[in-house]
Amino acid sequence: MKPARTLLSLFFWSAGLSLCYGQGTMFWPVRGTREMVGAANNFEVEAGFRLLTQGGNAVDAGVATVLAASVTEQARFGIGGEMPLLIKMAGKPPAAISGVGTAPEKATVEYYRNRQPEPWEGGRDMPPIPGQGIRAAILPGVFDGLILALRKYGTKSFADVVAPAIEYADGFPAGEEFVSFISRNQRILNLWPVSAGFFMPGGKAPARGEIFRMPVLAKTLRELAAAEKKARGNRDRRLQAVRDLFYKGDLARRIAAFSEANGGLISRKDLANYSAEIDQPVCGTYRGYQVCKSGFWTQGPVMVQALNILEGYDLKTMGHNTPEYLHTMVEAVKLAFADRDRYYGDPKFSRIPSEILLSKEYAAQRRMQIDPSRASMDHRPGSFAPPLPLPSVTSAALPAQDTTCVNVVDRLGNVFSATPSGAWLPSVIAGDTGIPLSTRLQSFVLTAGHANQLAPGKRPRVTLSPTLVLKDNQPYMALSTPGGDNQDQALLQVLLNIIEFNMSPQEAAEAPRFQTEHFYSSFANHEFAPGKLSLEGRMPKSTADALAAKGHRVQVTGDWSNSSAPTVIRIANGVLDGGADPRRGRFIFGR
Repeated sequence: MKPARTLLSLFFWSAGLSLCYGQGTMFWPVRGTREMVGAANNFEVEAGFRLLTQGGNAVDAGVATVLAASVTEQARFGIGGEMPLLIKMAGKPPAAISGVGTAPEKATVEYYRNRQPEPWEGGRDMPPIPGQGIRAAILPGVFDGLILALRKYGTKSFADVVAPAIEYADGFPAGEEFVSFISRNQRILNLWPVSAGFFMPGGKAPARGEIFRMPVLAKTLRELAAAEKKARGNRDRRLQAVRDLFYKGDLARRIAAFSEANGGLISRKDLANYSAEIDQPVCGTYRGYQVCKSGFWTQGPVMVQALNILEGYDLKTMGHNTPEYLHTMVEAVKLAFADRDRYYGDPKFSRIPSEILLSKEYAAQRRMQIDPSRASMDHRPGSFAPPLPLPSVTSAALPAQDTTCVNVVDRLGNVFSATPSGAWLPSVIAGDTGIPLSTRLQSFVLTAGHANQLAPGKRPRVTLSPTLVLKDNQPYMALSTPGGDNQDQALLQVLLNIIEFNMSPQEAAEAPRFQTEHFYSSFANHEFAPGKLSLEGRMPKSTADALAAKGHRVQVTGDWSNSSAPTVIRIANGVLDGGADPRRGRFIFGR
């Protein structure tokens, strides 16, 4: 055998031994004792860690990470998007921040019932609200959410936290996903000349690894930093000047002027009246752990409902990913999502039966609806309110191609968990601001009397769902993920992998997952796929066959095909233990 071939054989042999006897996961676990940042790429993690090394806390680092994501991860998220955020400061109760924009004043049910097809739409399959384009835009919410977090819980200036994002906007090597999203959306981007010029300078998509520059967005970020420097007064007033430039000043004028000139609904009045807010998280208990989610303006409480149902089963005895375990999990998730479809919406506009939905007594009733031998094909929300008509579409939902996630723990024990989303490609860039607009209006329904019915000034019920877990009132875990409607069922599986089956965060993130689509999609046509259950190919064929025998409409997909990809940080015994899902680009670093 030739020497080079011998060395190559030894390399693969030793790599195989590492997988079999040393590592056991695709990615090595990341552990530390002081601080940790989990996000989607190296630029984002570097931004957060830069702030930590400069003496900032978890909120400073989290805000810097999200701002860096708004530059380097525009395939999934832009600064005109939205973000629920959970924060746990040491010695304080957890808080939720709603950085989710609202529907413009002109966005009414009547407007969308009488709308004309968009250039990319066919008349027959036209969704109630466009799935993309300027007429799908809610108000930008994430920026005010970030400034609110920084003002209330951070320590650094806006100039400090935005510095990495400005550097990356001046030029960063374009990643594969960013390049791919631009390339495959060129036809749509060309409908909006400003967007085409922003993403395809010179008329073509960038190549992977090519230095990509966003000079217009860099200019806007510098304008925001300059507003802070020019403002008089204390830190709070200087940060107020930054958000006022975005929502009341010249930036707001330019965003509104572009929207109104191009058929959009956002006005300067809408922007001036918007503000992010601090909210109470929704928290439940599971076997001694406290699980906190954002409120009913997100789908987050689904996890609390599902955990309440599952607490009545001995999941550990069932065995991880056995047919019995998976059937029980799927049926519990389907019941929780049915309640989401029927009852969740912005609590400012709708009375949400939250006490019932979150109660252990209600969970016990729902548990009795699970047939251990048969999968339900029905949509079964709780029957304590009159039924409402829902879309009759039964086609499969499109794969989620949105959202990112950021989790940070600092040396003081402060925790930041966020799910930034919206303004993803193919986005409409708001004129000369470089700010991409969201398309989250599509998550509303037009059904009269529904908690999530479209109304001006209302937040759409978003799928975005960060998670904080406490043990004895101390932070135990932060986890979040992209993945649209799939977020909470993926996070649920990861959480139970750790709590019930003693997996490390990395093992838990990598373990094979299921994905049911037995709910009404939160996007565009709000599709319903009764009984559809996707299993990753690493699950045994005998498991898929057993679930099919119970009536599940099983589809075996790729080995790593689940549409979610979380990062996880567990805090226990003085050690930060991190996990990053290899299904998409996830990065985590700690020390």
